[in-house]
Amino acid sequence: MSTPDVPTRGPARPGPYIVAGILLAIAILVPLYVPAYSTDQPRLAGMPFFYWYQMLWVPVTACMIGIAYRLVTKEDRRRREAARGARTKEQEQ
Repeated sequence: MSTPDVPTRGPARPGPYIVAGILLAIAILVPLYVPAYSTDQPRLAGMPFFYWYQMLWVPVTACMIGIAYRLVTKEDRRRREAARGARTKEQEQ
């Protein structure tokens, strides 16, 4: 007995995935550009710039990853609901 091919997700919109990719690329690539922060000054509470700059990127990156996760999760939820709605309409007919 074969089962019909029923989609589990509706069509994707590229916007949320592009924004999530850009956020993740920024979080990865900016800290890799060492010449931007390979200086001792300005100091923050006696800590050299190259240390506190990298420490600053930890919460910034966490926020960017959280935003990217929410965008992708929201889009996936929308796609699942679209597929569920399409299946319901087919069953009514």
